[in-house]
Amino acid sequence: MQFTKTELEGVWLIEPTPVIDDRGSFTRIFCEKEMADCGLATRFVQHSRSHSVGKGTLRGLHFQEEPYTEVKLVSCARGAIFDVVVDLRPHSPTRNRWLGFELTPENMKQVYIPAGFAHGFQTLTQDAEVSYLISQFYTPHAATGVRFNDPVFSINWPLMPTAMSERDRTWPLVRKLAD
Repeated sequence: MQFTKTELEGVWLIEPTPVIDDRGSFTRIFCEKEMADCGLATRFVQHSRSHSVGKGTLRGLHFQEEPYTEVKLVSCARGAIFDVVVDLRPHSPTRNRWLGFELTPENMKQVYIPAGFAHGFQTLTQDAEVSYLISQFYTPHAATGVRFNDPVFSINWPLMPTAMSERDRTWPLVRKLAD
Protein backbone atom coordinates (compact mmCIF):
# COMPACT_ATOMS: atom_id res chain seq x y z
CA MET A 1 0.00 0.00 0.00
CA GLN A 2 1.22 3.48 -0.81
CA PHE A 3 0.41 6.28 1.66
CA THR A 4 0.60 9.85 0.36
CA LYS A 5 0.20 12.89 2.61
CA THR A 6 -1.82 15.71 1.11
CA GLU A 7 -1.50 19.46 1.62
CA LEU A 8 -4.30 19.27 4.21
CA GLU A 9 -2.71 18.01 7.42
CA GLY A 10 -4.07 14.61 8.37
CA VAL A 11 -5.73 13.81 5.02
CA TRP A 12 -4.04 10.91 3.23
CA LEU A 13 -4.50 9.31 -0.17
CA ILE A 14 -4.02 5.55 0.14
CA GLU A 15 -3.34 3.49 -2.97
CA PRO A 16 -3.42 -0.28 -2.61
CA THR A 17 -0.85 -2.13 -4.69
CA PRO A 18 -2.27 -5.22 -6.38
CA VAL A 19 -0.20 -8.36 -6.89
CA ILE A 20 -1.05 -9.54 -10.38
CA ASP A 21 -0.47 -12.93 -11.97
CA ASP A 22 -2.11 -15.12 -14.62
CA ARG A 23 -5.04 -15.87 -12.28
CA GLY A 24 -5.90 -12.22 -11.70
CA SER A 25 -4.91 -10.13 -8.71
CA PHE A 26 -4.83 -9.94 -4.92
CA THR A 27 -4.98 -6.56 -3.20
CA ARG A 28 -4.71 -5.64 0.45
CA ILE A 29 -7.03 -2.69 1.09
CA PHE A 30 -6.45 -2.29 4.84
CA CYS A 31 -3.47 -3.01 7.06
CA GLU A 32 -3.57 -2.08 10.73
CA LYS A 33 0.24 -2.05 11.02
CA GLU A 34 0.83 0.15 7.98
CA MET A 35 -1.92 2.55 9.04
CA ALA A 36 -0.50 2.76 12.58
CA ASP A 37 3.02 3.27 11.19
CA CYS A 38 1.68 6.44 9.50
CA GLY A 39 -0.01 7.56 12.72
CA LEU A 40 -3.49 6.88 11.37
CA ALA A 41 -6.51 5.52 13.22
CA THR A 42 -6.96 1.77 12.94
CA ARG A 43 -10.17 1.21 14.91
CA PHE A 44 -13.33 1.51 12.84
CA VAL A 45 -16.57 0.70 14.65
CA GLN A 46 -18.87 1.00 11.64
CA HIS A 47 -18.59 -0.04 8.02
CA SER A 48 -21.22 1.63 5.86
CA ARG A 49 -22.06 1.72 2.17
CA SER A 50 -24.13 4.22 0.20
CA HIS A 51 -25.69 3.59 -3.18
CA SER A 52 -26.60 6.42 -5.57
CA VAL A 53 -28.72 5.68 -8.63
CA GLY A 54 -28.05 8.70 -10.85
CA LYS A 55 -25.00 10.43 -12.24
CA GLY A 56 -24.49 13.84 -10.61
CA THR A 57 -25.96 12.86 -7.24
CA LEU A 58 -24.37 14.95 -4.51
CA ARG A 59 -24.13 13.83 -0.87
CA GLY A 60 -22.66 16.06 1.81
CA LEU A 61 -20.92 17.92 3.21
CA HIS A 62 -21.28 15.96 6.47
CA PHE A 63 -19.50 15.67 9.81
CA GLN A 64 -20.23 14.93 13.46
CA GLU A 65 -19.72 17.54 16.17
CA GLU A 66 -17.56 17.14 19.29
CA PRO A 67 -17.27 14.89 21.18
CA TYR A 68 -18.50 12.54 18.42
CA THR A 69 -16.07 13.54 15.66
CA GLU A 70 -15.13 10.73 13.36
CA VAL A 71 -12.33 9.49 11.16
CA LYS A 72 -13.40 8.00 7.82
CA LEU A 73 -11.69 5.81 5.27
CA VAL A 74 -13.62 6.17 2.01
CA SER A 75 -13.45 4.20 -1.23
CA CYS A 76 -15.65 3.66 -4.28
CA ALA A 77 -16.91 0.09 -4.72
CA ARG A 78 -18.83 0.66 -7.98
CA GLY A 79 -19.01 3.47 -10.52
CA ALA A 80 -16.97 6.61 -9.96
CA ILE A 81 -17.14 9.55 -7.55
CA PHE A 82 -15.53 12.92 -6.95
CA ASP A 83 -14.79 12.75 -3.21
CA VAL A 84 -14.36 16.04 -1.30
CA VAL A 85 -12.93 16.87 2.11
CA VAL A 86 -13.10 20.33 3.72
CA ASP A 87 -10.94 21.39 6.66
CA LEU A 88 -13.21 22.80 9.39
CA ARG A 89 -10.69 22.66 12.25
CA PRO A 90 -10.87 26.01 14.13
CA HIS A 91 -7.12 26.68 14.46
CA SER A 92 -5.90 24.98 11.30
CA PRO A 93 -3.79 27.05 8.88
CA THR A 94 -5.77 25.36 6.08
CA ARG A 95 -9.22 26.00 7.58
CA ASN A 96 -11.95 26.11 4.88
CA ARG A 97 -9.64 24.66 2.21
CA TRP A 98 -10.80 21.60 0.30
CA LEU A 99 -9.40 18.76 -1.75
CA GLY A 100 -11.14 16.52 -4.27
CA PHE A 101 -10.21 13.01 -5.41
CA GLU A 102 -11.60 10.79 -8.13
CA LEU A 103 -12.27 7.37 -6.65
CA THR A 104 -13.14 4.27 -8.70
CA PRO A 105 -12.95 0.51 -8.19
CA GLU A 106 -10.29 0.44 -10.91
CA ASN A 107 -7.91 2.95 -9.28
CA MET A 108 -8.69 1.49 -5.81
CA LYS A 109 -7.74 4.80 -4.18
CA GLN A 110 -8.97 5.49 -0.66
CA VAL A 111 -9.18 8.80 1.18
CA TYR A 112 -8.33 8.92 4.88
CA ILE A 113 -10.31 11.76 6.45
CA PRO A 114 -9.37 12.84 9.99
CA ALA A 115 -11.71 14.31 12.59
CA GLY A 116 -12.51 17.96 12.01
CA PHE A 117 -13.23 17.63 8.29
CA ALA A 118 -16.52 17.75 6.41
CA HIS A 119 -16.96 15.07 3.77
CA GLY A 120 -19.08 14.76 0.67
CA PHE A 121 -19.02 13.36 -2.83
CA GLN A 122 -20.63 13.60 -6.23
CA THR A 123 -21.30 10.60 -8.44
CA LEU A 124 -19.59 10.69 -11.83
CA THR A 125 -21.50 7.66 -13.09
CA GLN A 126 -24.89 6.08 -12.62
CA ASP A 127 -25.18 3.31 -10.05
CA ALA A 128 -22.29 4.30 -7.75
CA GLU A 129 -21.51 2.68 -4.41
CA VAL A 130 -19.30 4.23 -1.77
CA SER A 131 -17.79 2.32 1.13
CA TYR A 132 -16.88 3.92 4.46
CA LEU A 133 -14.95 2.71 7.45
CA ILE A 134 -15.95 5.00 10.33
CA SER A 135 -14.25 5.38 13.71
CA GLN A 136 -17.27 6.63 15.67
CA PHE A 137 -20.80 5.33 15.99
CA TYR A 138 -23.40 7.41 14.18
CA THR A 139 -24.82 9.89 16.69
CA PRO A 140 -27.93 11.56 15.24
CA HIS A 141 -27.89 14.64 17.50
CA ALA A 142 -24.22 15.29 16.57
CA ALA A 143 -24.67 14.76 12.82
CA THR A 144 -24.53 18.02 10.89
CA GLY A 145 -23.13 19.56 7.76
CA VAL A 146 -22.22 22.63 5.74
CA ARG A 147 -23.50 23.77 2.36
CA PHE A 148 -21.99 22.09 -0.71
CA ASN A 149 -21.91 25.42 -2.59
CA ASP A 150 -20.74 27.68 0.23
CA PRO A 151 -18.75 30.53 -1.37
CA VAL A 152 -16.21 30.31 1.47
CA PHE A 153 -15.10 26.94 0.06
CA SER A 154 -15.69 27.55 -3.67
CA ILE A 155 -15.63 23.82 -4.41
CA ASN A 156 -15.33 23.02 -8.11
CA TRP A 157 -17.85 20.20 -8.35
CA PRO A 158 -17.45 18.45 -11.72
CA LEU A 159 -21.18 18.38 -12.54
CA MET A 160 -24.32 20.30 -11.74
CA PRO A 161 -26.06 18.32 -8.98
CA THR A 162 -28.89 16.18 -10.35
CA ALA A 163 -30.10 14.77 -7.02
CA MET A 164 -29.56 15.87 -3.43
CA SER A 165 -31.43 15.58 -0.16
CA GLU A 166 -33.26 18.66 1.09
CA ARG A 167 -31.11 18.49 4.21
CA ASP A 168 -27.88 18.64 2.18
CA ARG A 169 -29.26 21.47 0.03
CA THR A 170 -30.03 23.62 3.09
CA TRP A 171 -27.10 23.11 5.47
CA PRO A 172 -25.94 26.45 6.92
CA LEU A 173 -23.21 28.54 5.38
CA VAL A 174 -19.89 28.57 7.23
CA ARG A 175 -20.25 32.27 8.15
CA LYS A 176 -23.46 31.42 10.01
CA LEU A 177 -21.73 28.59 11.90
CA ALA A 178 -19.23 31.07 13.35
CA ASP A 179 -21.94 33.43 14.71
